[in-house]
Amino acid sequence: MIPVNEPLLNGNEKKYLAECIDTGWISSEGPFVTRFEAGMAARVGRKHGIAVCNGSAALDAAVAALDLKPGDEVILPSFTIISCGAAIVRAGATPVVVDSEPATWNMDVNAVAARITPRTRAIMPVHIYGLPVDMAPLEALARKHGLAIVEDAAEAHGQKYQGRDCGSFGDLSVFSFYPNKHVTSGEGGMILTDSDALAARCRDLRNLCFKPPRRFVHEELGWNLRMTNLQAAVGVAQLERLDEFIERKRAMGARYTQALSSFGQIQLPPASAAGADNHYWVFGIVLADDVDFDAHEAMQRLAAAGVGCRPFFWPMHEQPVFRRMGLFAGESYPVAERIARRGFYLPSGLALTERQIDEVVAAVRKLLA
Repeated sequence: MIPVNEPLLNGNEKKYLAECIDTGWISSEGPFVTRFEAGMAARVGRKHGIAVCNGSAALDAAVAALDLKPGDEVILPSFTIISCGAAIVRAGATPVVVDSEPATWNMDVNAVAARITPRTRAIMPVHIYGLPVDMAPLEALARKHGLAIVEDAAEAHGQKYQGRDCGSFGDLSVFSFYPNKHVTSGEGGMILTDSDALAARCRDLRNLCFKPPRRFVHEELGWNLRMTNLQAAVGVAQLERLDEFIERKRAMGARYTQALSSFGQIQLPPASAAGADNHYWVFGIVLADDVDFDAHEAMQRLAAAGVGCRPFFWPMHEQPVFRRMGLFAGESYPVAERIARRGFYLPSGLALTERQIDEVVAAVRKLLA
């Protein structure tokens, strides 16, 4: 089986992990945590980095730091991972969704203005699958209406928009370091901000809201979201190679595109959009409407041929857990609904070889024959 993802861990990962063990610094107090935070902040031009245990936790803490109230609304794409909507709901606010662009699969920024109400407090753009959201119109809307921006850059390590690093936009931005990301720490996440107050608030929320003068006396509730020194050590080693990894991913994307572009039965990811070259977090494809099977069946057939795939995200407005809460009643977003049913991604991990890509292409050709 060609795995859908396999990371590359042949840099300084072993060396730095051995350093953790040799020094005894394995907890969240270790020096690799602050080193990783400083490295990520410097990479995207932010003042503060706050390392946490995963990307979903980063979203939870970032949204909680906005101090939203019941009835407050946050606008986000329907086509994204559930962590985005869950963070808003857990904060007591209401997610309000927009559809996606059919070409890039990113949120339709032209639909955002119509969703702003007197209760809107924030916008959460999510960079999807390797291309950045068109941020300029969102920044203009945020300035006009006094809204916060929480940028989900979980899939956008090293990506840029109009010369600016993804992760540098808005009040807060978040990254994930899951093994399929351009930078992994096994599990891990990070919040980035230029605000001293928001950084302090996120650090409090990450650490159970411990406050002086008495450590175990709490005025409010936080979480234990801390990243360990072991995780951070891997992250530091990975961050050292980010530019190399981006180049490798773009070469993979180009090889897939060249081999599959002649097939009219599938939509491929654009090589560029919004002033950015795709850095192919994953290589997604969407089956044309005249293909007589959906993504689920396609993935089953490819699995039988030894090719691991993963489905696209399922839209927020169709999530059963949110529907039971009374959210999104009667709402429909056709692009998100279509790509969720007809889209999936091919093996895309950094350890993928050219030979494996060619084997995947042969399996897809057979699937579509």
